[in-house]
Amino acid sequence: MFYSTDENRHGLAHDPFKAIVSPRPIGWIGTKGRDGSLNLSPYSFFNAICDKPKLVMFASSGPKDSFRNARETGVFTASLASRHLAEQMNASSVSVDYGVDEFTIAGLTAKPGTLVDAPFVAEAYAALECRVTDIIEPKTMDGGKAEAIVVFGQVVGIHLSEDILHEGRVDMGIARPLGRMGYRDYADGGADVFEMTRPTTPKG
Repeated sequence: MFYSTDENRHGLAHDPFKAIVSPRPIGWIGTKGRDGSLNLSPYSFFNAICDKPKLVMFASSGPKDSFRNARETGVFTASLASRHLAEQMNASSVSVDYGVDEFTIAGLTAKPGTLVDAPFVAEAYAALECRVTDIIEPKTMDGGKAEAIVVFGQVVGIHLSEDILHEGRVDMGIARPLGRMGYRDYADGGADVFEMTRPTTPKG
């Protein structure tokens, strides 16, 4: 089958786009408001985009609380959402008024960042401390604005639990990072871990 996205006439019960672009890492974004309130929310439009320097991004569908706090304070954290915290991650996605603490709602411990004034999930196997480097509003083909607002951050500190380290590497079979699929589906990133070596350039 084929369908043009300008009409979106796929004839299916649900739009398959997000099921095709998957699994998507979940950025469990922690922020602190100027008023001192704590915020925690999972974003499935999240990824690492560079290693030198270490840069990550998350996209907010409109100006949500995480975006507001990151823009006003210039910092945020991204905690690793693992299988053992799936229910808590889901609980933190609830829509609540600004200033309501999702850490408390999800029964999680908010730990202050070491280098940035933003909280992260103490129970998470890993967390990134980030400083905002850029915020953009992507444009559409006709010059309009997309729904998303993209926040970029440079990683200035990394928290890493020794529980997921094995022979000097992060063991993804232990970490079991969650991936967002389409619809209500999630993937357990540690369920079927395998290794491949990139091919060498043929000599000719």
